[in-house]
Amino acid sequence: MPRKPAPSDDAPADEPHYHGHRERLRDRFFTAGADALSDYELLELALFAAIPRRDTKPLAKELLKKFGSFTEVIHAPVARLREVKGIKNASINQLKLLAAASTRAAKREVERKLALSSWNDVIDYCRSGMAFAEKEQFRLLFLDKKNQLISDEIQQTGTVDHTPVYPREVIKRALELSATALILVHNHPSGDPTPSQADIQMTKAIIDIAAPLGISVHDHIIVGKNGHASLKGMRLI
Repeated sequence: MPRKPAPSDDAPADEPHYHGHRERLRDRFFTAGADALSDYELLELALFAAIPRRDTKPLAKELLKKFGSFTEVIHAPVARLREVKGIKNASINQLKLLAAASTRAAKREVERKLALSSWNDVIDYCRSGMAFAEKEQFRLLFLDKKNQLISDEIQQTGTVDHTPVYPREVIKRALELSATALILVHNHPSGDPTPSQADIQMTKAIIDIAAPLGISVHDHIIVGKNGHASLKGMRLI
């Protein structure tokens, strides 16, 4: 028996009036590159595979209206994506594939050249993986003497506005990995990366335990969809 094709998010259309538009968009993407396309056009392209027989432009524009940008769309929670009329499983899978690819590519780039001289890569990496999460996560980047990444680990996941952090557990793990430096990272699901007093106190507690053991805390970065904050840059540590 022949295998059935994978389901798409389509409703059959009588005439593919958008067929020429799709070809032109694909050609422009391949010849001029992604920078030549707007966010909604990139989303259109992303949805072609999931919705092969329907115009994806209105859906792409609706997604941007709801979430704000291409990056925010692909990292949006599944439950919120389902709120958009016309979005079904195939489209969600396609968007989440892009999100996973984006995060993985950023991680590989940081693993190759993570050092304090490539600070923008660190920020981009942290934001791509955490800025749009619905719950707080506390992440640790363990570094060697050359500031190269040894390991990237999520130590704790909390609620929408709190993550329990245990300074001694942080340092214990650093010793296990023979790390000589740390970068602390966590997200604020509210979108506002402004550090709280608790964030500052927790960071200082980790620094106090780490210093006598020869472990440096380079920074504590807080990320949100509205930007990021560096406690070191703000002279809070």
